[in-house]
Amino acid sequence: MELQLPPHEGDELFVVDMHTGGEPLRIIISGYPEVKGDSVLSKRRYARDYLDHFRRVLMFEPRGHYDMYGALVVDSELPEAHLAVLFLHNEGYSTMCGHAIIALGRFAVDYKLVKEPQSPETQVNIHCPCGLVKVFVEYSDGKTGGVRFQSVPAFAFATDVAVAVEGFGEVMVDISYGGAFYAFVDAHRFGLEVTKSRTRDLVDAATAVTKAVKAQVKLHHPTSDDLAFLYGTILTDGKDDYSSEPTANICVFAEAQVDRSPTGSGVTARVALQYHKGLIQLNQTRTFQSGATGSGFTGKAVQETVCGDFKAVVVEVAGRAFYTGVSRFVQEPEDELKHGFLLK
Repeated sequence: MELQLPPHEGDELFVVDMHTGGEPLRIIISGYPEVKGDSVLSKRRYARDYLDHFRRVLMFEPRGHYDMYGALVVDSELPEAHLAVLFLHNEGYSTMCGHAIIALGRFAVDYKLVKEPQSPETQVNIHCPCGLVKVFVEYSDGKTGGVRFQSVPAFAFATDVAVAVEGFGEVMVDISYGGAFYAFVDAHRFGLEVTKSRTRDLVDAATAVTKAVKAQVKLHHPTSDDLAFLYGTILTDGKDDYSSEPTANICVFAEAQVDRSPTGSGVTARVALQYHKGLIQLNQTRTFQSGATGSGFTGKAVQETVCGDFKAVVVEVAGRAFYTGVSRFVQEPEDELKHGFLLK
């Protein structure tokens, strides 16, 4: 039987699905209207204000799920960029996503967005809302492999901040930036283990921290107010001193969305925090393990830099991404649920 599209209204939405460390990425190839704007940040605002129903169609059920993650490829205003990207999730639009960058690096080479790939590595410049990220994709005999990327300047925003967390009292948190802002707390503060406790309990604790920090701590970023928001909370195993042994964490971001990977931008922010505290040195590689799936990334600070008045570092994160399929989604005009829904 020949496969063909069913009856539908409007353009089909063509996507490539991948995962990095278990965290999904739905790369949107075609079917989106033009995203207007003269910069990636202005495109992010336009998509949020005028095209948000398309995000819900592809991220929400019945085509997606509560923890689906997406990437919309758009044009960049930077001549050195091979592509630009907007990140989509269950609440809206992120400014950086490391697991997506790892997947998009492979995708950009495999789908010929880089015209002349080089061995043993091909560089891909991806323009994210937080800035330009340099990506290096293993390439040999026409095949792509592992991916590493070098972050935008990452920095510790504040350490040992006391916040009143509903249900838990006063909690000390660190706040760090790795393309997005995260709050960091040792899971033991809540009597939890990031690799063993129930996901629901970890989500509840992290969500309570996020709510408290958003209400009690004012964030700012030196280059743009669009970047000055708390993306989520990362609960750790507390093993921040340098070691050759893996350290685990779990990230709860957006609307209580759980990252299945170790969280690329979270690893970036955590490395910057560890460097700020003097717990690691330049080019000391650590392995970061996902509390959800056990998958791993490596991360290391490779260069000192600055971001406004903040002392910062460039962090290199490495991992693997894999393809899971391609899909063409349609909408029927009579379908009352065509715009998507979420079960919370």
